[in-house]
Amino acid sequence: MFGKKPTDAWLIVGLGNPGKDYARSRHNAGWRALDILAQNLGCKIDKGKFQGLYGQANYGGTKVFLLKPQTYMNLSGRSVLQLSAYYNIPPQRIIVLFDDISLEPGRLRVRPDGSAGGHNGIKSVIAELGSQEFPRVKIGVGAKPHPDADLADWVLSGFSASEEKALLPALERAADAALCIIDKGCAEAANRYNGSK
Repeated sequence: MFGKKPTDAWLIVGLGNPGKDYARSRHNAGWRALDILAQNLGCKIDKGKFQGLYGQANYGGTKVFLLKPQTYMNLSGRSVLQLSAYYNIPPQRIIVLFDDISLEPGRLRVRPDGSAGGHNGIKSVIAELGSQEFPRVKIGVGAKPHPDADLADWVLSGFSASEEKALLPALERAADAALCIIDKGCAEAANRYNGSK
């Protein structure tokens, strides 16, 4: 029944890059938060389709898909579009977890919609969905050490020990924030999780 029946399912996407070299990089904070969420929901993200790896969980009677695009960051939207179109999930029910250099490690920001803010993964999702109207959970990964530093090098770099220590609880909270969006909506999730550390 491809794309026929509207669904009340949700899609939660973690943005990142495939490959061991990138696993602990700043750009993969979204993937790491999604891994925690999958663990909390008892779900394996191991089905290969839609140019990604995905899994399906039941959350309080609601069907939830968890997706890691395998396209590399800049083309993430292709994978998001394919899965959401196949299961007929509207943008308003697609939650994206991703790294944000404007927030220090340990900080979160929940937003109901908005522009890409210079993030190439989000830019791709907006372009493919043709909409900015999807909730997102931004995970702080820290600003560039100085203005002249190369942005690509920075987001592909790893965390210091102290940054990693601040990041770990934030990843847990980002996973919780995604479920809070499903339960209570973006405004409540923002109240609970924005800026928290």
